[in-house]
Amino acid sequence: QVQLVESGGGLVQAGGSLRLSCAAPGRTFSTQAMSWFRQAPGKEREVVAGVSWSGPYYADSVKDRFTISIDHAKNTVYLQMNSLKPEDAAVYYCAARRTPVGGRKADEYDYWGQGTEVTVSS
Repeated sequence: QVQLVESGGGLVQAGGSLRLSCAAPGRTFSTQAMSWFRQAPGKEREVVAGVSWSGPYYADSVKDRFTISIDHAKNTVYLQMNSLKPEDAAVYYCAARRTPVGGRKADEYDYWGQGTEVTVSS
């Protein structure tokens, strides 16, 4: 079992920035694909960004604004979110697969964090 612990959500004004963190104590991400998903009220959970053996990937809606990165020494995945928009408001989830192959669908992931809420005021 992999425990994922997210942090970093909060309230920010439109145009502002937040950095989300996803820690996996005692685990390494070198053999697992990792992604950030988000889910807004009444909407399906959607992939935001991920990192796999082939590199990072992003949803079109966040390209050039969000950056995913991994600190292997800290077993932590980050999502740097810049130029936030009201439509970015959602609960953000960190997810891990048992395979290093990336995936963009929620049902492809084996482990999930508890979520961290991001609110963007206009």
